[in-house]
Amino acid sequence: MGQLFFSAFITLFVVIDPPGCAPIYAGLTAEATQRQAMTMAFRASVIAALILIGFALFGARLLAAMHIELDSFRIAGGVMLFLIALDMVLDRNTEKRTERAEKVKASRPVVKDVAVFPMAMPMLAGPGSIASIMLLSARAHGASEMGIILAALALVMVLAFAAMVAARPIIRLLGEQIEAVVTRLLGVLLAALAAQFVIDGIKGQLF
Repeated sequence: MGQLFFSAFITLFVVIDPPGCAPIYAGLTAEATQRQAMTMAFRASVIAALILIGFALFGARLLAAMHIELDSFRIAGGVMLFLIALDMVLDRNTEKRTERAEKVKASRPVVKDVAVFPMAMPMLAGPGSIASIMLLSARAHGASEMGIILAALALVMVLAFAAMVAARPIIRLLGEQIEAVVTRLLGVLLAALAAQFVIDGIKGQLF
């Protein structure tokens, strides 16, 4: 049982990649207060966990019933992530902040909620993590082994929440200029990840 937990934890941790998602989350929530950021991080972790649990328990039957292949998730998720990455690289968020500042009072700033999209899905509960949890659940024998896999998933989500919360103050300590450079660099990396999702999806369809 311990070996199963360790194997499931390592697999999900590598695929979900909490340390890699955390800086991206910090860039997307730069204008939010610490409390708002923590709330969104918590919601993103919980929603992603619920999505993955749902796919672990019912994913195979759901996809079969809807005649949807997992490669379609990879392509769609890649396109959506690329649009987010483009905003990060071109710093379009700055223009959006200026427009919002003209429409609302400074005492009640409007903050974009990124908990559901793109953080919960497709960043945390993306094509790779969905495929991984479905594969792990298919190998589970009985409710006890399924419980161990879900426990490993819960631990990874707790670590993801902690990483997202910790990333913001660390990046802010670096200053606005460094933060802008880091945000653009992460945008490029996110674009590359999005392209890889699309490539994997196309390969899966063709081969």
